[in-house]
Amino acid sequence: MQKRQLGADGPMVSAIGLGCMSFAGFFGETDEATSLRCLDAALDHGIDFLDTANIYGMGRSERVVGTWLASRKPKVVIATKASIVTQPERRFDNSEPYLRAELEASMKRLGVDFVDLFYIHRREQARPVEEVVQTLQKLITEGKIGGYGLSEISPGTLRRAHAVHPCRAVQNEYSLWSRMPELGLIQTCAELGVAFVPFSPLGRGVFGEVYPDPATMDAADFRTRLPRFSEPNYSFNRATIDGFKTFAHARGWTVAGAALAWVLDQGAHLIPIPGTRTAEHLAEWAGADAITLTDADRAEIARLLPVGFAHGDRYNDSQIIGVERYC
Repeated sequence: MQKRQLGADGPMVSAIGLGCMSFAGFFGETDEATSLRCLDAALDHGIDFLDTANIYGMGRSERVVGTWLASRKPKVVIATKASIVTQPERRFDNSEPYLRAELEASMKRLGVDFVDLFYIHRREQARPVEEVVQTLQKLITEGKIGGYGLSEISPGTLRRAHAVHPCRAVQNEYSLWSRMPELGLIQTCAELGVAFVPFSPLGRGVFGEVYPDPATMDAADFRTRLPRFSEPNYSFNRATIDGFKTFAHARGWTVAGAALAWVLDQGAHLIPIPGTRTAEHLAEWAGADAITLTDADRAEIARLLPVGFAHGDRYNDSQIIGVERYC
């Protein structure tokens, strides 16, 4: 696996990381043994950058990763997040007491005393981001975290935060069908030496060998509430993506490998974190860093999947609360 730097002051990590949200059952129920096999497969493929969060199954994902870390004792880079409060109602908390308490709880579940990268999962708009970064700077000075990150933010917020203390990474959704970061955020990250970490780079499974079927999804599956997976949007989206699948197969690539190679091709500072709960699905894209796109490939992908081709928003109105929209 090729390596990329996790921010100007960060460690070298695998060019492709692993998102661990699926271990908590967001995309269908799973079990710990399956998740542990997936983590083993990731390490065997050279993936050493793992991304989780305190709210993924209310700590379930972190506990699974913690169990694996304790048994395998691998050399990996861990990222986790905090700031989304779900009870008694959904809100965001970037206060120092809350972030400290959640970081300590995450480290306990992970079985570590240091986290390489600690994200603000969503920005609390009423609190100046400069104040939040001062808290994160304290955690860095105290040796609890190696660096901080921000998630689902705008270029303006990144500039304000970075001016207080250098930001290590920004994590926003980005894929062939979610392209907003191209409108300033990817460029700002490159300018400032910040890693851009695309989550859902495979469109929550739509860029795979088999289309996810909403009719067979578990009631708890996150995608059942996403407009892009609802009709008639989903049928329109599948009809468009069919051409890309044919293109990938004609070149001997998996669909997921081709989609992920496209993400990697958008800049050397991009470190995508596709998520899966199975070793089998991971094998479909783990070699994407070895795919080199030609100018002809890029032109054909742009023709097949033009910017803005997706029907339906990436979140519904309740899910998108907290996401900074800047265009």
